Amino acid sequence: FSFCFSSHCNHFFLCWCNNSSQVSIYRESFSSEGSMLNVSQSESNMTTASQNQDLLRIVLISTLSTVPSFVFLYINGTILFTLRSKPVFRDTCRYILLYNLLLADTVQLAQSQVQFLLSVCRVKLAYSLCTVLSMLANLTTGISPLTLVVMPLERYVAVCYPLRHSSIITVRNTTVVIIAIWAVSSLNNLTRVLLFLKFSLEKIESWQIEDVCSRIALVLGAVTAEYDRAYICVVFVSAGVATTFSYVSVIIAARSASTDKALAHKARNTLLLHLVQLGLSLSSTIYNPLIIALSKILTTVAFLWVQNVFYVCFIIFPRCLSSLIYGLRDQTIRPVLLYYLCCRLKVKISG
Repeated sequence: FSFCFSSHCNHFFLCWCNNSSQVSIYRESFSSEGSMLNVSQSESNMTTASQNQDLLRIVLISTLSTVPSFVFLYINGTILFTLRSKPVFRDTCRYILLYNLLLADTVQLAQSQVQFLLSVCRVKLAYSLCTVLSMLANLTTGISPLTLVVMPLERYVAVCYPLRHSSIITVRNTTVVIIAIWAVSSLNNLTRVLLFLKFSLEKIESWQIEDVCSRIALVLGAVTAEYDRAYICVVFVSAGVATTFSYVSVIIAARSASTDKALAHKARNTLLLHLVQLGLSLSSTIYNPLIIALSKILTTVAFLWVQNVFYVCFIIFPRCLSSLIYGLRDQTIRPVLLYYLCCRLKVKISG
């Protein structure tokens, strides 16, 4: 005959055989609680390793974007200071317009970096706070292309109507134009707010951004998306038409015997630079659609790295490169800019 008994943690089998006087005790090495403890420890180790990898990835991505951002913010700040350091800059209309363009780009760069770091660190924001940040981004983003509508026209007047340039392009008129630029961009923001308020305020106050705080999060419907596309198309087409018209007019005027050849040549190069600036500004508008499309086909890790590369290429670089190139090629700005960038070396300038 045989019988067995078991304890809570381990199973023991006691067998008594008819043909043997010996009792054999076998212990089954099976422990349910020990097994569960090992599984729990394994899961804890995996979680810790995953958290360490996530932390390392966040640090790397944040560093790769923050370092160039701070470098470009320093360069932009230096150019802004340069444009206010001499009367020749403060009293020249094209430098005033450049200052307005660079100011908007600098604010946009700083604000974009803040939102990017919040996104990388997976910080969830209340909808109201995300709305404020996105409205600021929307306001400053619209300033650049609107300013690029006016800057080519200023060069067109300088070359094609040199005798009337000083009476048409004045500091007062330029100030009025800049106010109008900010007013148009603010009106665009107000329109988005009105579309936003079509939704229940009580419901919106309780909303929280599920993933990334950006202008994508504020596209609350087809109407908002269609309005954004229409506004972007109108602004950039206007800037493109103004730049192309000015460039063609300058080329035609350069063939005239009464036109200053050197001035026309410089104006033509400046207008080409404006086209480059417009292209860089336009490139930032395709960032969000690309990110949306890639988020659907890439893994989370791959998406974060691609997002970082695209952010540096489409958001950071355009906010600095165009103004830096403009400043370095301008014979009046370049010595002063290099003076402040290069440890304030002694450089003589005129004006």
